[in-house]
Amino acid sequence: MKPTKSKYFYSISILIALLIAVVLTSLCIGELKILLHEIWKILYEGSSMEYEVLTKLRIPRTLLGFAVGGSLSLCGVILQGIYRNPLVEPYTLGISGGASLGVTLAMVSGLSAISFLSLPLFGFAGAFVTIFFVYLLSTKRGRIDINRMLLIGIMVSFISSSMVMFLLSITSAENVRGVVFWTMGSLSESDMKITIGMTVLALISLFIAYLFTTVLNTLRLGESKAKHLGINIQMAIRILFVTTSLMAGCCIATAGVIGFVGLIVPHAARLIVGNNYKILLVSSFLLGSIFLIICDILARTIIYPNELPIGVITGIFGGTAFLFILSGSKNKSIV
Repeated sequence: MKPTKSKYFYSISILIALLIAVVLTSLCIGELKILLHEIWKILYEGSSMEYEVLTKLRIPRTLLGFAVGGSLSLCGVILQGIYRNPLVEPYTLGISGGASLGVTLAMVSGLSAISFLSLPLFGFAGAFVTIFFVYLLSTKRGRIDINRMLLIGIMVSFISSSMVMFLLSITSAENVRGVVFWTMGSLSESDMKITIGMTVLALISLFIAYLFTTVLNTLRLGESKAKHLGINIQMAIRILFVTTSLMAGCCIATAGVIGFVGLIVPHAARLIVGNNYKILLVSSFLLGSIFLIICDILARTIIYPNELPIGVITGIFGGTAFLFILSGSKNKSIV
């Protein structure tokens, strides 16, 4: 039986409620405890230590978790839809490796100090060049060879990692520390302009992706059938590639390397709402935001007063959850 519109409505409502709950939890939990009913009073008065903690640390961090988590999950669900492969995500396609190389190059060369937009721009450039390269080499006679694409993406990731190691070996110790800290993943970006820009970009990307829900639903039937229905597949794929490259590049530039979000969250969203992209895109975005904010809360509190890199949390919990989903979906399609 197909899911009804009421089920979709309830699913989205529950996800929004969960998102609000984890956002409020993130604002309250930390070294300085803040009671929920005091948040609005603190923000209104604007002259206390709690106000500084909320406005300078927790609100930007939570907002960035919302944007990065939603964006990475959206990248994963879009790429899996394009290639009709459950293992495709920014990391397996090499997008993240290219973005990492671009950001490392900016940091090592000193170009990151020119403007607060330098890292996002270099991250996007690296991601875009990588996905263009993978797409070009994966296309034969106008058709994409999925197995070839995955192999090329993995090789590009290895090459990018090797180039990052090369750059680290010829730069100063200060730059090495900066790059290593960044690669661990963190939502502690202090520039509110970047955080707001990342949030706006995430919402715009969600809107753009939603314009292509019909294309993504049709691609489930196969590229040839989609062409017979009069859909300009090549143009749609190019636009979606640019969108995912921009999102992945900017996510890595602002929060570092955070794995498993683009792989595990889309599968979890499919179990909740099914495969219809009209609801799957929004559900994946919301669930990705929820997942990353929860991981950030754990990273800040699990070994308090120290803080774990958020990439460690997403790797442990994301990988465990993925194995659980696979074990429970032996006779079901997860694509």
